[in-house]
Amino acid sequence: MLKKIIILSLITMISQAQTILEHNKRSVDCEDKWVTFEPDKSGKYLLGFIYIDSEAGLTFNYEGEFKIDDEGVFKRIDNIDSIKTNSLKARLRPDIKGIAEIPKNKFKELNIDETPKWLKFYKEGENSIERLFKWGYMYNGWNECEKALTFLLKAEKIDSNFEGLQTEIAFSYNALKEFKKAETALLKAIKNDPKDCYTLKELAYTYRHMDELKKSAEIYHKMESCDNIVYIQETAYNLAYRYYELKDNKNFSKWSAEVLKWGDKKSIYSKNIEILKNELKD
Repeated sequence: MLKKIIILSLITMISQAQTILEHNKRSVDCEDKWVTFEPDKSGKYLLGFIYIDSEAGLTFNYEGEFKIDDEGVFKRIDNIDSIKTNSLKARLRPDIKGIAEIPKNKFKELNIDETPKWLKFYKEGENSIERLFKWGYMYNGWNECEKALTFLLKAEKIDSNFEGLQTEIAFSYNALKEFKKAETALLKAIKNDPKDCYTLKELAYTYRHMDELKKSAEIYHKMESCDNIVYIQETAYNLAYRYYELKDNKNFSKWSAEVLKWGDKKSIYSKNIEILKNELKD
């Protein structure tokens, strides 16, 4: 009977901890959040704060350790003063899973402020166009394009002609399949720099997904003088693939030749074209 009571108590304790802490966040969701990870076998949790360093990216600042008692109280088990003088940081990949946010009603138990005092040094100039653009660029790089737009559109209100901004905005819209908005941004960008190869590549991609294939081809031919051969081959491949989807063998063959013209057999686009050719034969 005693054994059953102990087991039930343990189950209740584990259930309470799981209710308090939901390990359902990714690192990229946790900018400026107090967090913890799954506990170790002894029930010990790491305590830390995730922020973005402009150079290092997502960073976990270790702030100590804690346990959850039978009543659901969070209890520090570290030397707080030692933690304050011996800061430990770890760079995080954006796709790390199983992170739990610390509930605000537990901050007092853990003796932490909602916003750490040291964070102010990483927030300097946070409303400047340079910082907003960089944060948008980083979130786009992590495939968090909706979040990226929250920064990029604020930057646009400051200076819509800031170098690279309209193309970065278009990248977000392309990823979100809002191609008309992407086109609007890219046409603004091209007006400022008609020969920028990255902008041209994005516009060709936009037109290809709007099924305006003639416009996409026109942009491709403008790109033929670009130094970046990968951009050119990628654009040709996108057109070839669309004609493959449409079962338009004539235009598929034409654009397949364009793809192969720009890369050797080891190129990913060259390899993929050969696969598509073989599928059409079958």
